[in-house]
Amino acid sequence: MSKPVIIAVAGGSSSGKTTVVNKIMLNFNAEKIEVIRHDDYYKDESDKTMEERRKINYDHPLSLDNDLFYQHVLDLINNKAIDKPTYDFVELNRTKVTEKIYPAEIIILEGILVLEDERIRNLADIKIYVEADDDIRLIRRIKRDTTERGRTLDHVLNQYLSTVKPMHHAFVKPTKRYADIIIPNDYSHDVAVDLIKAKIITILNK
Repeated sequence: MSKPVIIAVAGGSSSGKTTVVNKIMLNFNAEKIEVIRHDDYYKDESDKTMEERRKINYDHPLSLDNDLFYQHVLDLINNKAIDKPTYDFVELNRTKVTEKIYPAEIIILEGILVLEDERIRNLADIKIYVEADDDIRLIRRIKRDTTERGRTLDHVLNQYLSTVKPMHHAFVKPTKRYADIIIPNDYSHDVAVDLIKAKIITILNK
């Protein structure tokens, strides 16, 4: 198989990255695409108590195992299957379960900090940044974390003010300058997705 098309999709927490990824995927056969979520590469913190894990700054680049993430993307580019880690947002830790991921024609890398590491940026053929207003992102995060991740409203707000917001402005938002395409999430994505689709097809046909 020829080199896959690597697409990196970054943006703030709850900016709408997954929505954009899903719209891209609708344009191709499912067997041609694999999505690798950067969140699954949070470091293993099994040696820490739950209370200690709650204090970790999960919006800082050092919370992620980028060495493993980078190696896994390289393996997929080199037509090797990987055993991708999985992450439990309730337990705030990696699970014991891994997921076998096989090489595909199109590989999408998704995560708030996926453009922060230069090594990973350099592997990407298309770099996308999904942007949304801070207030909209906070509202979405509250809904997600309280319904899907068992968090209280106080916990979500405290985490947002103490780490999510400052880390967004320190590490996430600055990566927008590396993006080939910036998508405002409060508008229709159709034109942007059509452009991305056309670029993917062009690369595949080379």
